[in-house]
Amino acid sequence: MSSGRTIVVGITGGIAAYKAVNIVRAFVLRGDSVHVVATTAALRFVGKPTLEAISRNPVHTDLYEGVAEVRHVAIGQSADLIVVAPATAHTIAKLACGLADDLLGNTILASTAPLVIAPAMHTEMWNNAATRANVQTLRERGVVVVGPGTGRLTGADSGAGRMEEPDTIVAAALAALAASDLAASDLAASDLAASDLAASDTAAAGVAGNLGDLRGKRIVISAGGTREPLDPVRFLGNRSSGKQGVALAEAAVARGASVVLVAANLEVPAPEQVDLRPVGTAAELDRAMSIAAVDADVVIMAAAVADYRPAEVRPEKIKKDDTGDTLMLTLVRNPDILAGLAAAKKPGQVVIGFAAETESDPDRLLTLGREKVARKGCDYLVLNRVGWTEGFASERNEVRVLDGRGDIVIEASGSKLSVAERILDLLR
Repeated sequence: MSSGRTIVVGITGGIAAYKAVNIVRAFVLRGDSVHVVATTAALRFVGKPTLEAISRNPVHTDLYEGVAEVRHVAIGQSADLIVVAPATAHTIAKLACGLADDLLGNTILASTAPLVIAPAMHTEMWNNAATRANVQTLRERGVVVVGPGTGRLTGADSGAGRMEEPDTIVAAALAALAASDLAASDLAASDLAASDLAASDTAAAGVAGNLGDLRGKRIVISAGGTREPLDPVRFLGNRSSGKQGVALAEAAVARGASVVLVAANLEVPAPEQVDLRPVGTAAELDRAMSIAAVDADVVIMAAAVADYRPAEVRPEKIKKDDTGDTLMLTLVRNPDILAGLAAAKKPGQVVIGFAAETESDPDRLLTLGREKVARKGCDYLVLNRVGWTEGFASERNEVRVLDGRGDIVIEASGSKLSVAERILDLLR
């Protein structure tokens, strides 16, 4: 992608407005001419001097500035790309209705350039039916929607609605620009254009899938980590928070699927629109998944399952004074849930498994994944590396998806919601 394009960055009034500074900076460093159009509310979160210093251009806010040069139209006409980050629920609603009561709205309506928006709001606002309908309207018009991600929001809240990171937004925006350039050159239907668009899609891992493309599908997803009790107080467990499984559920719901979420000790909120079925142990997860999978079109085993459980569960708390300096435990193997689901799948059903490995060597990691997908018998296996500081409980993920033959069909990295979108693309 060549530099030197005219990029408009619209900033609206959300706490994530401070992240827009890095988006502006990324385009400037590419050599683009960047013009910031900020709403009045946006300037309450990030100052005009900062935006002007980073963009190296005056910041425009007032609809009635530059009337003689027809600035409210000129900015949009000159743009090669428009990026709105953050895009609040209010802004999304106005865009869906085609309102132009401020400079940003006028700029967008006056432009034929690709439009990319990065939603940012609280989970309840993102899940609201009105917001969902507005987002669907924009997607149907060709607007690229990046995210949102799942994570910490304002205050103590956590969930879907966190604005995607600047690098993901920029990658998605450049992909949209590349696609627009190809279409303008009448190459979109050629093999060359198709390959370029596929490469752009890989770079833009944060671009959400089209709403409605999974409508009519029933998807069963497991999330979280199982816990095997030792006594009424203690358990054997793992560090899975359930974020990736919840992200898959959120993305599937947004794309029209009916979702059953079998949740093992989640540490993040589950989407309100799912059929939530809480479980605790591997045995409970096995039963719940087997029942839910009977009439499912797709089964996704994203939960981290304990391979072993105590042979005996003590009825009372184990006391160290009674056991001395050592405590011997006998463990028995839990059922292989993924292999069981794959063996019992009905014709046409798709089973997707997850494999979390600590292997640091990429080639050896891939070998482990290929061995596992062959052993489990699933249609796809999502392979990711985990460790003390990656994978579990983090906001981001990096995965390779293998098909039943062990071939890599997807490589994705970014927020867990963007990774979820890429995984769900397999189901189109």
